Amino acid sequence: MTPIVFHQASFSASQVGQGLAASALIGTAARLMSGVLLDRGLSCSWPVRIAAVLALLADLVLFQAQGFSGYLAGQLLIGVAAGFYFPAIELAVPLSCTGFNSSRGYALARSADALGVAIGALIGAALTALGLIRVVYLVEAAAVILMLVVLSLRPLPDGRAALLHSTVEDSTNTDPASEGWHWLPPLVPVLAVSIVATGIIALMQSALPLDLVRGGLARAPLSEAWSGTLIALQLALLVTLQWPVGNWVSRHSLRFGLGIGLGGFVLGCVLLAASALWSGGIALIALAMLPIAFGEAAFLPTAAEAMVEETPLQHRGLAMALFSQCFAISATGAPLMAGFLLDQQGHGLLLWVLMGSLCLLMVPLLKTVRPRYTPGLTAIPLEQPNNVSSPRTAPLR
Repeated sequence: MTPIVFHQASFSASQVGQGLAASALIGTAARLMSGVLLDRGLSCSWPVRIAAVLALLADLVLFQAQGFSGYLAGQLLIGVAAGFYFPAIELAVPLSCTGFNSSRGYALARSADALGVAIGALIGAALTALGLIRVVYLVEAAAVILMLVVLSLRPLPDGRAALLHSTVEDSTNTDPASEGWHWLPPLVPVLAVSIVATGIIALMQSALPLDLVRGGLARAPLSEAWSGTLIALQLALLVTLQWPVGNWVSRHSLRFGLGIGLGGFVLGCVLLAASALWSGGIALIALAMLPIAFGEAAFLPTAAEAMVEETPLQHRGLAMALFSQCFAISATGAPLMAGFLLDQQGHGLLLWVLMGSLCLLMVPLLKTVRPRYTPGLTAIPLEQPNNVSSPRTAPLR
């Protein structure tokens, strides 16, 4: 809602864009810092707590900001908060899975994400209709305070300390040159596929509404109300499909889940492109929402699980930081590319053909994706045995 809030405050599009770019840039540094600290043994709860405090400050700043300096300060705080939050929360998922696979844990986490986004969108739409759009920052501040309360009552489980300590001791007996960054190249295919896939997701919120209101070669422009309805349909489908689809693909290989996700994106892009060529293209757009939501529900939990299974324990914090960078890259680059193509073409035909083609080009990369570090990391205690009668354990995959 921030672009709309400050558009109403008479900010230019370039000013809004500068704030978003600054947020993404500083978020990049914060993600890497969070990942490094996690790999050095910092508990997952602390980056999330830091992120919550920074997000609370950002909401208070943005709620009362009238000039560009206040807007920029709020965006910088949001960027740092997001940078600390995402690597830690993604790493906490497998550490929180007791008695079931972390792949199912990621499916459940993505279901919570989808539900939160949908609820936030509904609240934002309702407040906008009431003329109270800035109150969304107070709603978010209340949610952040609730998150801090939950963390104080039940911190995120993290039992890596003993294993990380033993890993550090073992590394002192090996040649540092041989250790190096050998764990990084296997992640490159997953990261490349993730950038393209999250680009599709970013375009659903940025380029698709513009494509709808502009119309296609034969399709008439849609009203803002119809455009908003179709975007809401995609969010509703994602909430509905995330858990059953995510749970289903978690029972199969990583390649299967990633491939199903890319397949859904390709089919959705084909339907969106075809809609520009037909006067009744709105039916194809509505139909495209189903495979795109299906692809997103299959891809996101599988990609997060792939980062865990492709990375040794002592580097998983930084790996999750790199994974969350994919979202930052696509959220910045995809809308810029889409805006250029929409301005040049006047419709989204070329954009959706290009995105569908990029998804197809990513499919051969899936051949290299396979679990590498599942064996040997079974379960570890999350509390000291003398603190509880039956200590919990979490499978580290």
